[in-house]
Amino acid sequence: MQSLGILTLLTSALAGIPLFIILGGISIILFYGVQIDLSAIAIEMYRLAGSPTLISIPLFTVSGFMLAESKAPSRILNVVTCMFGWIPGGVAIVSLVVCAFFTAFTGASGVTIIALGGLIYPMLVNNNYSQKFSLGLITSSGSLGLLFPPSLPLVLYGIIAKVDIEKLFLAGIIPGFVLIIFLSVYSVFSQKKVETKKYIFSLKALFQAIKVAKYEIPLPLIVFGGIFGGFITVTEASAITALYVFITTIFIHKDLSLRTDLVRITRESMILVGAIILILSCALGLTNYLVDEEIPMQVVELMSRYIDNKYEFLFYLNIFLLIVGSLMDIFSAIVIIVPIILPIATQFDIDPIHLAIIFLTNLEIGYITPPVGMNLFISSFRFQKSIFYLYRSSLPFLFIMLVALGVITYFPFLSLLWFE
Repeated sequence: MQSLGILTLLTSALAGIPLFIILGGISIILFYGVQIDLSAIAIEMYRLAGSPTLISIPLFTVSGFMLAESKAPSRILNVVTCMFGWIPGGVAIVSLVVCAFFTAFTGASGVTIIALGGLIYPMLVNNNYSQKFSLGLITSSGSLGLLFPPSLPLVLYGIIAKVDIEKLFLAGIIPGFVLIIFLSVYSVFSQKKVETKKYIFSLKALFQAIKVAKYEIPLPLIVFGGIFGGFITVTEASAITALYVFITTIFIHKDLSLRTDLVRITRESMILVGAIILILSCALGLTNYLVDEEIPMQVVELMSRYIDNKYEFLFYLNIFLLIVGSLMDIFSAIVIIVPIILPIATQFDIDPIHLAIIFLTNLEIGYITPPVGMNLFISSFRFQKSIFYLYRSSLPFLFIMLVALGVITYFPFLSLLWFE
């Protein structure tokens, strides 16, 4: 009877039943099956509600959505173009950097592709980059900033895995730049025969662009400097960020309307946050069951028969996570998969901070992994191109990111340098 109930719920998922209902239903069935009081699920939900870092999720999310909806992307784009546009392939590098910046604050690659696609795509095409290359670049870079603070997946991972979020913010910086550098090098050398528009570096133009974007540029410094300098916590940083973005976008630049835009943006961003928290609260009960029944340890015992060392484990882990990332959104994957793999990784002596970066890098790449990577479908919708065209456009970038993943996976000092 128990198996039938679980099978019914899993089948319902194919029909589009919300994930939180599936997770909550499975938790109830499993706890009932082992005769544990169902209040255990409610206790986990209450514990989540008491988490001091939980408030940072909606605050960082609404900040990112407000930035994306304002004219901040064009101002930052102008600054980065003045800085890097003169380099051969500089326009492609500019695109990567700007997308990473905004994905870090929105926490959602789809928002970056939709909000920045209209700015970056014409700029690339006007600089004689091919349509195929331009779409591949935008699709791939849509999730590029997920390793940079204050990325929402980093915060969520820290809550689920009970890892210090400030340490995760530090750990993601170098691996995040590794991905950007690999993609930048590929972009420069793959397009070196393209006759792009020549930008002349001008200090005057740079200072003018900085002057226009003077309120956006300090934002990362406020977040990074405040947290890593020990002046504010992650939660306080999220509140300061939200207030700062609110004042600059509505009252200083007046990009957004207080009456119409703010209400709409808040509603749209809170739909995302509400979905995350619902999934998270329902999944905690399932996680508790898995821990109580020692499921991860049973998996460890099974794997130990076939896997001899941690390097082999990491290889298979990457394959597994790439598949997960291509089938499941990053927030659901964090909630469902992390509690299972964390004890297994511990048995193979893998640092939990390093595991977090490997995990998120895989899911970041999963966004452009065929057949159902989310970025592929978002770009297909945004630019009115067939999904198969997006497959071909993104494939070279996928291979480059996989190479970068190998470097991040097997050189843990890139993630742990700050703590040694």
